[in-house]
Amino acid sequence: MMIKIQVKHFFSIFVLGCRTAPADLVFILDGSYSVGPENFEIIKRWLFNITSNFNIGPKFIQVGVVQYSDYPVLEIPLGFYDSNENLIREMAYVQYLGGNTRTGRAIQFAMDHLFAKSERFLTRIAIVLTDGKSQDEVKEVAAEARRNKITLFAIGVGSETEEDELKAIANKPSSTYVFHVEDYMAISRIREVIKQKLCEESVCPTRIPVASRDEKGFDILLGLDVKKKVKKRIQIPSTNVKAYEIISRVDLTELTRNVFPEGLPPSYVFVSTQRFKVKKTWDLWRILSQDGIPQIAVTVIGEKKTLSFTTTDLVNGGQVVTFTAPRVKTLFDQGWHQIRLLVTEADVTLYIDDQETETKPLHPVAGIYISGVTQIGKYTGKEETVQFDVQKLRIYCSPEQNSRETACEIPGCKNGPSDVGSTPPPCICPPGKQGPPGHKVRQEGLGERCLWGQDGWDTTSRLTIATIVHFPHIFTIHVFIEVLMATK
Repeated sequence: MMIKIQVKHFFSIFVLGCRTAPADLVFILDGSYSVGPENFEIIKRWLFNITSNFNIGPKFIQVGVVQYSDYPVLEIPLGFYDSNENLIREMAYVQYLGGNTRTGRAIQFAMDHLFAKSERFLTRIAIVLTDGKSQDEVKEVAAEARRNKITLFAIGVGSETEEDELKAIANKPSSTYVFHVEDYMAISRIREVIKQKLCEESVCPTRIPVASRDEKGFDILLGLDVKKKVKKRIQIPSTNVKAYEIISRVDLTELTRNVFPEGLPPSYVFVSTQRFKVKKTWDLWRILSQDGIPQIAVTVIGEKKTLSFTTTDLVNGGQVVTFTAPRVKTLFDQGWHQIRLLVTEADVTLYIDDQETETKPLHPVAGIYISGVTQIGKYTGKEETVQFDVQKLRIYCSPEQNSRETACEIPGCKNGPSDVGSTPPPCICPPGKQGPPGHKVRQEGLGERCLWGQDGWDTTSRLTIATIVHFPHIFTIHVFIEVLMATK
């Protein structure tokens, strides 16, 4: 007797962040002789891991794939697949070409046959991955792509790539858009960096002028129209820097969708330069859901002279960490100070006046609802505005800006402005011990493939999982489970 239990469940809460940001993303992959079939399989697995971090579909990211050697081949049309599982299944069928390396022709092909045919006027991103010098011209065609508002990343693999050619392909600055790894096994080390960069491009379209470069991010004072709402300007002592004097009659509130239209990236830097005037509990910055629940907040606890950070929690809804290091007390001396929070997927680190102060671990976070409001200078749990002075309130989407940011807008600055201009090297830790093999399951049309997991499914049971999406920064779950149980 065959008992078939079929459970179908679809549940979607539209929380915004990198996972849901709409964009057109095209991978342009070198399939020449120098790559080889084994390395090409590594590239495909790398693509699986990158694309699994994003929702695929007409309202989200659409992915296309071009493989090239002497001629480009359209492997996956842009937007042809509307789900992660269908896209990944099709990628598995892509076969290695072999041939010469004509990168310029491939970029032109992507422009003409993918981006030009997209009906969405959204963020356009192309990632060129190559292991050799192109045998045709790339500089002019890459410049044309950038003129068409296509953001180009260039990833060079091995010693045969030319740095100047990679720089000619990619957007500027090269420190942001050019990557190099020693071999194909090493491309897994830049997976998280590439994921973060893609998030920055899709979620953070705005650029903030900083020193000699423009940084992607959000100027919260600009987003809340502080210049128009706050009439009185003051000057920070011993500097030429102007600031705003916030009084209780001013309401600094804006719809979150107008400030963070696509949510926030998984990692970012919060920077605020201010002077506290009250010793009570209040929120320097907060994002509230439509029902008034704090999703993100930087809270000043004047009575205890501490600082707390609130963010979302994928499991419990919300989490709060409190900074209690001795240096935190200096924020309450009625002088000017800079607060900087480096927020990553694993932890949050507090810097006060350029000095690293304290790090707290974080649970995996979800995205944010944008149907509520964003506010600054509000008493916690109330709508009353706090009296304080503020010069800067920003979110930088790149964690690298943390090392470039200084506190030179306040008296006693120790570190001058710096433009590091280099991407930190990815982790080069050796891989850990390989885990036990999963049990083989036959998926229709795909042959034998292995599932993750532990011992447990016997020979009389078969489990097919078509889709499970459970990633940080988006509380969206798509589940389709089919269990076949055979009994005699």
